[in-house]
Amino acid sequence: MGAAEDIIAETVLATYDSLPPKYKPAKPTGEFFQWVPLSGIVAIKGEHENITLIDEAKIVGPDDGSKPICLALGSGMKCLPVDQVAEAKGSVLHDWHAEVVALRAFNHLMLHECLELATSPSKLSSLVRRREADEISERDGPQLFAIRHGLQLHMYSSEAPCGDASMELLMEAQADPTPWPIDSLHPATKKLSGQLRGRESFAELGIVRRKPGADLAGRIMKCLEADLFIARADSPQTLSKSCSDKLALKQCTSLLSSCTSMLVHPANAYLTSLVLPQSQHVEQACDRSFGPNGRMKPITNQEWPGGYAFRPFNVRTTKHEFIYTRRNKPVTSQELRTSNLAAVYNARLQEALVVGRLQGRRKVDPKAASAICSTRMWKTALQVLAALGMPKLLQQMTGSSDIRGWKESAIFTDRQRVKSMVRSRALCNWIRNDGDCFEIVFPLATEPRLSASPPVKNAMA
Repeated sequence: MGAAEDIIAETVLATYDSLPPKYKPAKPTGEFFQWVPLSGIVAIKGEHENITLIDEAKIVGPDDGSKPICLALGSGMKCLPVDQVAEAKGSVLHDWHAEVVALRAFNHLMLHECLELATSPSKLSSLVRRREADEISERDGPQLFAIRHGLQLHMYSSEAPCGDASMELLMEAQADPTPWPIDSLHPATKKLSGQLRGRESFAELGIVRRKPGADLAGRIMKCLEADLFIARADSPQTLSKSCSDKLALKQCTSLLSSCTSMLVHPANAYLTSLVLPQSQHVEQACDRSFGPNGRMKPITNQEWPGGYAFRPFNVRTTKHEFIYTRRNKPVTSQELRTSNLAAVYNARLQEALVVGRLQGRRKVDPKAASAICSTRMWKTALQVLAALGMPKLLQQMTGSSDIRGWKESAIFTDRQRVKSMVRSRALCNWIRNDGDCFEIVFPLATEPRLSASPPVKNAMA
């Protein structure tokens, strides 16, 4: 058996390889080679040297499997411009970088595991367990579930996370090492002072950065020395934070999203390691971005109520490279191009996305919403609450509220306290990307509804 980090990478890569061609970039030609980043989350039971886990064919079932499993994966590398966020209405992804897609796919799986356990009490899940009565305090609210004891969660990414963890790689790759001067960029930049984007002042390290914001037509510029693509300085602005920043925050809030954290206790939902290809690992960059002695030092050893704590993951390297990495461009291909396709996978879901929506669906089509978009994820979470039949909680949620107000409710007090402290002490100048506001309607004695929400049925089925 190989090293644990190689096994983690192999598990994600093999799962991606098993997907149909429609979820992958175009085949290489003599004219061009399309590349895209890939990320996946792998579950391992017990020690790295003795990997056993759940049956890949069926997540809900007895815990008697014997191999690691890729719980979720995602590919992609774009995000929504800030001037389109308000139009999303919870049905369009703001960010479909690979790491973000993988995290959303993981939370989709968690929600559906909880839903099946809530509606079928006799069933068991190899991933999620029901918490014992003596584990649950009044402040836990509806957190009746937890990830099973002994499971470790690991992430593989084919590229260094964008932002702080990749700045040294970016600097080394520049044909022209001159950073973008802030004042010469898009006019909206002046309104977003205090937070840098892409290659802006890349000598500034350890800071929060927004994603570069390549536009929807894929206007990019090519750094000839390394075949590295970087968004143009005049491309549309985005408020999506870099993957380095989002993963750093996940070391404190866990991998659970807001709606999942309403149901699942976070204690066992933290990454144990992040596995990167050797070519994408700069030790000082990763230590600075994620480690307890880097920018996260102000919260080292910090614990919060509700099961939250700063739990830094280890960054490990693998010899394996993703087939669609830019570093695999054949010498026979003249041009390196980015793929506009994002793949979504977990044991219950397979989707292909373009511009944050289901591929092949028109923008105005209500069925264009991905199963991992906010409206559909929240709908599933509310279905779990309804199935659990929690009178006190249901009474609190009767009526209508927008998502922004809901996240500020008492149920999320512990989680919001964590995010607030981390953003004020470690990940400073974090500008919220909260222009997307949609209504949640939860009437008593009826099925939960979200306004403008598409059907639960997978549009790709």
